[in-house]
Amino acid sequence: MSNNTSQHILNTSANLLGFCLIVITSLHMTNSTKGNLIDEFTSVIALLLTVSSFFSFLSIKSQNAKREQKLENIADIFFLISIIGILAIILFMVKTYWLI
Repeated sequence: MSNNTSQHILNTSANLLGFCLIVITSLHMTNSTKGNLIDEFTSVIALLLTVSSFFSFLSIKSQNAKREQKLENIADIFFLISIIGILAIILFMVKTYWLI
């Protein structure tokens, strides 16, 4: 049984992890971290994306079809939670910085 989404999850998670690290770095460089929790939330999302990438990679490397599907489902769940978290971060940033 071949993986359906693990390769896509791995690629996209890695790209979004880079996005999160850029956001964290930008906030710290501009000293915009005082008084809000955006960098902490972004760090949690980065951790979730890393976990998603890990399970996706394990799914790709798995030789057992049942284990492969289970790992792919776990990666998918962590990825979905991460996407929802990124949406929340973007909405919070819009509220904080755009609607001043």
